[in-house]
Amino acid sequence: MKILVAEDDNIARLVIEFTLRKFGHDPVSAANGDEAWSLFCASSFRVIVSDWMMPGTDGLELCRRVRARKTDYVYFILLTNLTANTENQHAAIEAGVDDFLSKPVDPQELWMRLRVAERILQFTTEVRQLESFLPICGYCKKIRDDSNYWQQVESYFKQKQGTQFSHSVCPDCMEKVVRPQLAALGIKMNEAKKNAPVKK
Repeated sequence: MKILVAEDDNIARLVIEFTLRKFGHDPVSAANGDEAWSLFCASSFRVIVSDWMMPGTDGLELCRRVRARKTDYVYFILLTNLTANTENQHAAIEAGVDDFLSKPVDPQELWMRLRVAERILQFTTEVRQLESFLPICGYCKKIRDDSNYWQQVESYFKQKQGTQFSHSVCPDCMEKVVRPQLAALGIKMNEAKKNAPVKK
């Protein structure tokens, strides 16, 4: 897994890189929050391991920026020397942090956090795939919306995306449905076309 590491301490950053490679991951490192943000914008990362206190953009601000972007869910692990008091924890959670690790990083602790991250990211991917399915009736073709209400395809897409529909008849339905119905009424196709209303 490709993991973005934001750490301004050179030694700490090298230790984290080494540990991640040992676990089979692909670390991409940044020496500060601004550099990490540039890397994040330029590429795709599902996990970020970031120090809290960095010059310029700190870990919390980096997390806020990541959360503000509409991308696939990113699991954010915050590294800190700060005492894990209620105030600090509250500030980090409000910024969107998923997990905490104390510095210096314990390799076993990091491994456990990454296993949790992998599970959560797998679940979010599965949920997104499920949400991409539209329940549609096999008979009348109505679609079930988020409120468990069945509505016509046209109404659903107009509500969700503002899409306008123009109605027509495909060649298959023309042969299988329209022509037989007209024939049953004793109307020939040429007469139907001739008597059709003219659009102005």
